[in-house]
Amino acid sequence: MSCCSANALPTPSFPVPRRKKTRHVITTFTIPRCHVRPTMSLQQPLTAITKLLWGNSLPPQLLISTVRSTWSATWHLLMSQLAPSNPSGGYSRPPSQFPANPNSPQNPNSLHLYVGLPCPWAHRTLIVRALKGLENAVPVSIAAPGTDGSWEFRNGAAPEGEGDRFAPGLDRANGCRTLREVYRLRRGGYEGRSTVPMLWDVKKKEVACNESYDIIELFNSGLNGLAGNPGLDLAPPALKGRIEEWNRVIYPNVNNGVYRCGFSQSQEAYDTAVNELFSTLDMLDDHLGGCRYLCGDMLTLADICLFTTLVRFDLVYNVLFKCTKKKLLEYPNLHGYMRDIYQIPKVAETCNFQAIMDGYYGILFPLNPGSIRPVMPSGCEHEALIRPHNRESLSSSADQIMALHVS
Repeated sequence: MSCCSANALPTPSFPVPRRKKTRHVITTFTIPRCHVRPTMSLQQPLTAITKLLWGNSLPPQLLISTVRSTWSATWHLLMSQLAPSNPSGGYSRPPSQFPANPNSPQNPNSLHLYVGLPCPWAHRTLIVRALKGLENAVPVSIAAPGTDGSWEFRNGAAPEGEGDRFAPGLDRANGCRTLREVYRLRRGGYEGRSTVPMLWDVKKKEVACNESYDIIELFNSGLNGLAGNPGLDLAPPALKGRIEEWNRVIYPNVNNGVYRCGFSQSQEAYDTAVNELFSTLDMLDDHLGGCRYLCGDMLTLADICLFTTLVRFDLVYNVLFKCTKKKLLEYPNLHGYMRDIYQIPKVAETCNFQAIMDGYYGILFPLNPGSIRPVMPSGCEHEALIRPHNRESLSSSADQIMALHVS
């Protein structure tokens, strides 16, 4: 059935009566065909109602206050599920459920790694796996964040599906659709949080470990018989004490510090977290002005852990997590240090910046309800990160740098 707009009224025509004048006149209308106005058929009902009630003015204050209160209550409910908090509103990260068990040594020939590209904790495992040359010994399946925040596998993509970059793909070990399904395959099942990274024992059908630092320690020294670069040691005995000291500073204030800022549920908690974050970044920038890496001339696990936060800082944390006091670009030593590690062979290939931005801006609904992803900062593009860093002059020995280039 056709319809017409208000500007195209039908024109009546009156046929001449053929018999007596006493008969009724029959009136016919010729209804012209017209197109439906797109604005009429596509207009949102809510927009139409608000225009009818208030025209172009704002809704009344009472409605605004009611919506604000409702959204605030809903936001706190969502945040309590996304990011558990302590009584003061500070983010409290749940511990890993499957730390490494020293009494149960891993079978090095049956390990499979599960990761998600947005996650900095998973990213550190990909880097150490690459630097040690464990790509063939420890296969990897890459999950992507789903709309409900869980990790899921996607059809039609291989792990290196975007040129030489890692990309989400299928579950190559168990053929599952989601990471939750993989966790549930273990003996006794599992109903807890299904997190990445996760190291899976293929033969036992069991979670071997899902604590990221335990995994990178295993990759560094526990699989040298399978490694393509066994000579590289990212945690030599002489530096373990210093590595642990740096981890005690970096983990709470930087690695977890950016999350404490972004997931704060009170102003007090945010102020504490952001001050501790930038005080630590200031200290690190000063320290790295005199040495190439955290422990001197040698790249260590502490550097890998710091790098995966730094490479996401201007890309995500500065904006989405409200870490706005400074950009990493404003720290000359930290930014050069981050570029130095990025330019180590095989490291850049583990960095998929599009996937990182999609994972944070598209999935963290309580922090970004519209799921609008901002444009990538120019300083975070690959071309900017491969600019010369000139940090070689800070290194007094080239021994370990040469080891990093051994494939």
